[in-house]
Amino acid sequence: MAVLRDLPDWSLVQSFLDVAETGSLSAAARRTNRSQPTLGRQIQALEDALGIAVFERHARGLRLSDAGREILPMAQRMRDAVQELTLSAAGRSDQLEGTVRITASVFASHHVLPPILARIRQTEPLIQLELAPTDSSDNLLYREADIAVRMYPPRQADILAQHVRDLKLGTFAAKSYLDRSGRPETVADLLRHDIVGFDQSGLIIDTMHRMGYEANRESFPVRCDNQTTYWELVRAGCGIGFCQCSVARKDPLVEELPLGLPIPPLPVWLAAPQAMRRTPRMRRVWDLLAEGLKEMDA
Repeated sequence: MAVLRDLPDWSLVQSFLDVAETGSLSAAARRTNRSQPTLGRQIQALEDALGIAVFERHARGLRLSDAGREILPMAQRMRDAVQELTLSAAGRSDQLEGTVRITASVFASHHVLPPILARIRQTEPLIQLELAPTDSSDNLLYREADIAVRMYPPRQADILAQHVRDLKLGTFAAKSYLDRSGRPETVADLLRHDIVGFDQSGLIIDTMHRMGYEANRESFPVRCDNQTTYWELVRAGCGIGFCQCSVARKDPLVEELPLGLPIPPLPVWLAAPQAMRRTPRMRRVWDLLAEGLKEMDA
């Protein structure tokens, strides 16, 4: 390996990791919300500082060079050390004022969290809030978010989690659809109607199988995995669908169908790095989030 010319700054190493782990400049740009030219310049600056080529350029993009594969685990350990330092320092901050970044699904960010965040702002005006709607699992240990609202327990080590509550799910359809197609009174009736299903996710199919009902992907004439869009399809009259009761019962366009389906409830979890949970503003927002989520209508 060539002699180190200049000590590269951490941002260059971070860009190298983003590109190496995502496989391309375009994927890294989507992950980091930076432009491809910026990432390309940072990779070049890292190579100039190290005196080596960390990637090989080819027609389809970039791939790690032998030197790049050699330094990749070192860069990952460097990231872990920087992250441990950052979390430790942030966790010792005793100031209530500052910013808290919250991540949640797109559906929860749109339908559930806004009134809760409004109450937090009224209660703690010195705390600034950032909401990052995403259906991907943001890495809390890398500070992509400070607190996550999730519908499943976290699987990472060093993450503190709290099961806040379970949300009831129900069967709903647009009144326009029901007026046009009739109102099912039994599960057998339901299966003869259009049901809005998921596209790639097997959640609805697996749940129906556990209930003893046959279903496959083609059982659903309209399919979508994005929860917010899925609900809009139901509201528009594309068919019968499933939604959180606390959201759907407030919608004047839809009607609940009391079919007695034993739909498993949706668990709600809060998650945060253990070090961050000790920070006063993080702890305060955590407590207010938990309180707001518990007080939601069933």
